Amino acid sequence: MRRLPLLMLVIATPLAATAPRTFQDTAALDRAVTAFAGHGIGDEGGARTPIDSRLKLAACPMLSMAWRSEAHDAVVVTCTGPEWRMYVPMKLPVAAPKGAAPLVLTPSEVAMARPVYVIKRGDPVTISAGSQGFSITRDGVAVGDAVAGGRFLVKVDPAKAPIQAVAIDSGRATLPGWSE
Repeated sequence: MRRLPLLMLVIATPLAATAPRTFQDTAALDRAVTAFAGHGIGDEGGARTPIDSRLKLAACPMLSMAWRSEAHDAVVVTCTGPEWRMYVPMKLPVAAPKGAAPLVLTPSEVAMARPVYVIKRGDPVTISAGSQGFSITRDGVAVGDAVAGGRFLVKVDPAKAPIQAVAIDSGRATLPGWSE
């Protein structure tokens, strides 16, 4: 019985000696994205908003950044040490030709300019992804509306959180990063 406290001390010592886990500084990520994009947070061509400081990403010794697409709509921040990746959405400039008159729409033109949703909330959706040699499909229910090419959430399992999908056509979607 007298040895029990000594045994507990021997077991607890290695646990107390381990260093606390460090996380990536999100303010440093904001500065890196600003330097990469060449525009500040909230400015046209810069990040829409600061990166959420509640994120607990593993500290990364070497970051890499790239544009998600030629439209420069998001910066992909990647870490390969502890493997993680995040997308930082950018505030795109509203391009208007110099000297152009302001755009004025009639109410009927505004109605025609509304998005055409190919998937609506509650619709059954089949999500498919694959490449040469394999494919996978999963049925679910749309949690929100989506235009063709737009992202939306799909509930595939009542016990789990919805997953993100990209609308292809009415009732059809794919996973982000996969082509049809």
